[in-house]
Amino acid sequence: MKNIGKILLISISALLTLSCEKNVVEYRATPIDDETTAQFQLHYMVPIATGTVNNINRVELNGQLLTNETSPLAAYNFIPSGAVGKFFATQPGRVNLKLYRGAVENLTLAYDHDFELPGGKYNVVVHDFEKAPALFKNDAPYPTITTEYTGTTAWVKFYNFLYETPGVPTPLKLQYQFQYTKDNTTGEKSEWENLGDPVAFGEATGWHPVTVNKTVVISAGSARIDYRIRLIGPDGSDQGSLTVRNSAGNMVNYSDWWTAAIGRVYHHMLAGYRAATPVSGVRVATAL
Repeated sequence: MKNIGKILLISISALLTLSCEKNVVEYRATPIDDETTAQFQLHYMVPIATGTVNNINRVELNGQLLTNETSPLAAYNFIPSGAVGKFFATQPGRVNLKLYRGAVENLTLAYDHDFELPGGKYNVVVHDFEKAPALFKNDAPYPTITTEYTGTTAWVKFYNFLYETPGVPTPLKLQYQFQYTKDNTTGEKSEWENLGDPVAFGEATGWHPVTVNKTVVISAGSARIDYRIRLIGPDGSDQGSLTVRNSAGNMVNYSDWWTAAIGRVYHHMLAGYRAATPVSGVRVATAL
């Protein structure tokens, strides 16, 4: 019996020793320096009809496959998709970007351009198949506010990629404005507030806070935010509302609304044709 007891004790000790050993799990990963590595998200804002026929089903960077039909880039969308805060990474410098669209078995080269991609995080916007893309600093890390209780803030960056008609960028300088519900019981609205400074074609504001008065008390918090766009004259004066063509072919004042969640960060990109089809609209992408 004594021998059996000793054997059991030794066995238990051995098992405990093995269970306490450090097992290192390793993944294939390359360390990235945010300042010296070029990181980018790719936005497809060419004024074009939506639908699978215009999906980008192959993206190549410097002759290497970046994505294919398993993760297509649809019109007015961006990649990498599937989760926020994801970027492609490459060496900074002169790069070549190719986009192929159409059916997988019959892809057509739609875009082939060289451009300089610096180190850091950027949003790369393709807005014309015949022109180099526009580049914007991503401005990460994103703004935050620390509160004792639930916050009331989200952040939005507005981009102007509005075309008047095919091949004609808008000459208009645009002021993006927002309005939120101050009282969810009465429906009282705030005054209209400027979201950043006015921007010309190919420009963007910085990250600007918008007020989110959540509609469900016991929740992380989200609410409707209304938006409009004002025209700004050369002297800085307000020239009235931006008019755009709607789906019925009528020219109407631009207005829209989007749900914002507390703590979230959003890209708002105005793209499409102001006075032709496909009609214009703001396309929203969640940055964080």
